[in-house]
Amino acid sequence: MSQLTVVFPDGKEQSFAPGTSLLQVLDTLPGKVKRSAIAAEVDDQLVDLATTPQGRVRVKFITPSDPQGLEIMRHSTAHVMAQAVKHIIPEARFAIGPAIENGFYYDFDLPRALTPEDLTAIEEEMKRIVAEDYQFGRVDMDRLEALDHFSKLDEKYKAELIENLNGETVSLYRQGDFEDLCRGPHVPTTGKIGAFKLLSLAGAYWRGDSDREMLQRIYGTVFPTEKELKEYLTMMEEAARRDHRKLGRELDLFSLQEEGPGFPFYHPRGMVIRNILEDFWRQEHQKAGYQEIRTPMILNEELWHRSGHWDHYKENMYFTKIDDLDYAIKPMNCPGSMLVYKQRPHSYKDLPIRTCELGLVHRHEMSGVLHGLFRVRCFTQDDAHLFVAPEQIREEVQGVIKLVDKFYKVFGFEYHVELSTKPENAMGSDEIWELATDALRESLEDMQLPYKVNPGDGAFYGPKIDFHLRDSIGRTWQCATVQLDFQMPERFDLTYVGEDNAKHRPVIIHRVVYGSIERFFGILIEHHAGAFPVWLAPIQAVVLPIGQNHADYARQTMQALQEAGLRVELDARNEKLGYRIREWQMQKVPYMLVIGDQEAADGAVAVRTRKGGNRGTMKLEQFADLVRDQVNRRVINEESEE
Repeated sequence: MSQLTVVFPDGKEQSFAPGTSLLQVLDTLPGKVKRSAIAAEVDDQLVDLATTPQGRVRVKFITPSDPQGLEIMRHSTAHVMAQAVKHIIPEARFAIGPAIENGFYYDFDLPRALTPEDLTAIEEEMKRIVAEDYQFGRVDMDRLEALDHFSKLDEKYKAELIENLNGETVSLYRQGDFEDLCRGPHVPTTGKIGAFKLLSLAGAYWRGDSDREMLQRIYGTVFPTEKELKEYLTMMEEAARRDHRKLGRELDLFSLQEEGPGFPFYHPRGMVIRNILEDFWRQEHQKAGYQEIRTPMILNEELWHRSGHWDHYKENMYFTKIDDLDYAIKPMNCPGSMLVYKQRPHSYKDLPIRTCELGLVHRHEMSGVLHGLFRVRCFTQDDAHLFVAPEQIREEVQGVIKLVDKFYKVFGFEYHVELSTKPENAMGSDEIWELATDALRESLEDMQLPYKVNPGDGAFYGPKIDFHLRDSIGRTWQCATVQLDFQMPERFDLTYVGEDNAKHRPVIIHRVVYGSIERFFGILIEHHAGAFPVWLAPIQAVVLPIGQNHADYARQTMQALQEAGLRVELDARNEKLGYRIREWQMQKVPYMLVIGDQEAADGAVAVRTRKGGNRGTMKLEQFADLVRDQVNRRVINEESEE
């Protein structure tokens, strides 16, 4: 066995005796690193601290504050939860328990339905397991031996997983009296697990297949410290208050009904906001040199084989027959745009061609994953396809980035950027992928836009830049994306005539800004907690006569403001003024216009805000100018201007 040489992130090197583990290497480092490290990255591969590397290796110790470290802690906590469930319900059989964004879950086959009281008991048992400080130990086992092992334990789900694994060996992890099939890595001991909380129960089909067993899923979360956990739970409480499904009902924006699960119904108030989003989109795209198109919702099945979507989306597609021929309802807009491009010959002088489409697409999502406007079965993608010459790639990608930046600033969102690289199921050669990825990377670096790499998360036809916006309570949402595609021009035989009079392949830039209208609408609802800024508010003001003798002037006021272009309603109900004001505050209407004797006599209104502020008495034209100014400037927080 050769001597171990460790190269640390700062470039310093240190030699160790053969067989030295990373834990032993860690013991030689300063106290802070020694106390906090839970795993390591050896030559870019995550490993347990018990690992004994050989030769000359690059080592970076991972702490819970690192994204990889937090994911490892969450996965380890899922194992601890499974162990606790086994102690409480010995008949439990185990499916999978991965780390997910903001937490973890584990799926169980249990003899009885779990209750919220069970979660409390499981949490207490988890605390005991953590206090025992059991070591996480890895065991590599022959695959057939592991299959026999789990079969004898009647762990049929683990056995099925092993049957579908490649390779001759599999890895198990053991802590105390519990073991699980797992590739790792894990924290060194259960005592390294931070502050955790079990959150909810749900049902989940085994492998997402509705024809398979229904399992019980427990969701939980964990953070390095109690403080971080409390902050997260507070955020979740706020998120529940802002839930767009609840606000959608309360504010009469949209509904989801049993007659069309996953297919949203937009109500009049919701359509106001949707139309504003679409109108703004059209205006800005026209300014940026885009040409709007519309492609059919139903297209021949052969097209989806040609585009490559069949191999990647067929399980989520809807189908029909027309004249005994097979057709598919489009899950993507891309192939339609390719056909539009092919309708006439193109010269290099035509490029770039920027086509855009608000295209309604359909994808079959399992009922268990449907979630308000965030996960639906039909949605409108604000697609665009840019047909460019290779030498135009960088400039056009940067143009898209500038457009995305403009949109998000208008809506008041901050964002961060990720570069996603080649996935396992990718189309095309490594050379083409490298060329495409370098083009995106160089575009970002030219603009000095910070980004992080998201390995293996590109589209099947090309790498992409993803924009993750941050909402008012700190959550992030992936919305805009820019994807570079060298594949579809080949599949659709797209060409243009170059300066040399020869035919060349264009490169396609796929991109969205909103992502989908539905999802972006849902994000806006939660971002503003339903209290939309004036320019987005479906009702900008409500006229409130104090008494019935003020009703005629109130009606005239409403009509005058509507003619001035404002979205105004009248509430002349025979109810106390305070009651009506509170109701409209709950409806989150920006302005309430109170009318009494003095206002009627002066041709004015007393202006109140939804937060209870008093803007004083204004002439109608003065108030109309105030609202129009806020609309024209797209003011995010009108109260800040009081």
